[in-house]
Amino acid sequence: MNTRADIQSWLFQEFASRLGVIFESVAGTTFSVDWDPAPAPLAQDSLCWRQDFSGFPGAIWAITGADGLASTCFAAARQAFPGLAQAISGRVGTEVRCADMEESTPPDGELAWAVFRLTVGGQAVSLLVGLEPALLDACAIEAAAPATALVPPSFESSKTFGLLLEVELPVSVSFGRAQLLLKDVLKLTTGSIVELNRSIAEPVEVIVNNCVIARGEVVVIEGNFGVRIQEVVSRQERLRTLN
Repeated sequence: MNTRADIQSWLFQEFASRLGVIFESVAGTTFSVDWDPAPAPLAQDSLCWRQDFSGFPGAIWAITGADGLASTCFAAARQAFPGLAQAISGRVGTEVRCADMEESTPPDGELAWAVFRLTVGGQAVSLLVGLEPALLDACAIEAAAPATALVPPSFESSKTFGLLLEVELPVSVSFGRAQLLLKDVLKLTTGSIVELNRSIAEPVEVIVNNCVIARGEVVVIEGNFGVRIQEVVSRQERLRTLN
């Protein structure tokens, strides 16, 4: 179904799921985010932001209190919007990206509002989210057509080892790790410094598909970073890094 009510419910549920994932990823525990339809807010002493999308009509509004706990929830909501844009992309079949989020005064027009509730550190906090009619209508119109733009092209499978050798794998390099409190993660901004658990004398890890395969030292090659392999990890240790 692609009625405005269906799209509205779907968007609110997607946002609730992604908001819960944000808190779960930084806190390491499951968060349940509940939501209910709400009347238009009478905002006083609150934070109000507008999230637009590049090349897609309509916007989402977020309103919460100005106290510390509410602003923490609001910061998490800002991180959930890109995931919501990705969900919209999958539904409508065209790429949708978040534009710069802007602080604003509460909107005057008719929006579909919902209140989202969750508990952080034993305290209940709520967030108001509003959907502009243009966003709901655009999702309904685009979803009426088959979504094919994001479907990857099909390819013929092969059992030959030679073809497997041509498969590209993502390779990343880990300089270290750190554990931060949820409140500290949400406070990160341009210029913040995060101290890692590895000294500059220790080798970095080369990771393929979440598995450490080698260690080495960082080098510079024609202006780009690189890694000189100093140790290839044994098969037994690779299996341990997957656990």
